[in-house]
Amino acid sequence: MTKRSKFGKFLRAVIATPIEAALYIPERISMRHECHASYESDPNWEVRLHRCLGAPWPCPERTKLDVLWRDIASELQTQGLRLGRQTYGEYSDAEISLARAVWCSVLHQRPSVVVETGVARGVTSRIVLEALNRNDRGHLWSIDLPHPFEKNLHAQTGAAVPDSHRRRWSYIEGSSRRRLPALLRSLAQVDLFIHDSLHTARNMRFEMEQTLNALAPGGIMIVDDISTHQAFANFAQDFPSLETIVCPHSDRAGSFFGLVHKPA
Repeated sequence: MTKRSKFGKFLRAVIATPIEAALYIPERISMRHECHASYESDPNWEVRLHRCLGAPWPCPERTKLDVLWRDIASELQTQGLRLGRQTYGEYSDAEISLARAVWCSVLHQRPSVVVETGVARGVTSRIVLEALNRNDRGHLWSIDLPHPFEKNLHAQTGAAVPDSHRRRWSYIEGSSRRRLPALLRSLAQVDLFIHDSLHTARNMRFEMEQTLNALAPGGIMIVDDISTHQAFANFAQDFPSLETIVCPHSDRAGSFFGLVHKPA
């Protein structure tokens, strides 16, 4: 893509959503000061997660996600969509390790309130909703700003979530910078939080700090794509009372997501 076409897309985004564009500019500028974090992942992260959840290991629910994963891939394929990396513009669907952390967290924690940032085609949203339906309790609130520079992708938003699964789902359009504080105030307490929106250090730290104030005792945060900056490492250092775990993505070497457990 040429610089001229990039500028044209940015200009159209400014005209369409001037407030969101104004919030996006500092995020892009902040990326100039980011540096890659040096993480060592925990090969026993699933064991530790289940210990945090007070759930048995080996997990009897773990392999059931594999069936759901194939169903999601098949359903997307019937819509002409591919499941995987960089399938929503330059952004990606959840990969299987992150999906497994989400699946087990919802099934074992049995949360009443789940909040996620970032939806795209809704693969993670679908997994949360499937688990909530199995629990027969809980609700998912999802904050998402559809791709600001690729309007043709907007029709794919939530494509993995069929109408039959939307009873427990509230979709809130907009950036987390705009929408998350008010949502958290309205909910008072969050049991499970999933960050998968704009992965700048500035935005990740903002979301984690905002949510920590509302996170219930025993609550879990799942934070995707922590590899490209120090935000997760700095957060863990600044809040030593929290248990933090670095987990490897299954499909990309040197790529990680993070777990945060707030002790009961």
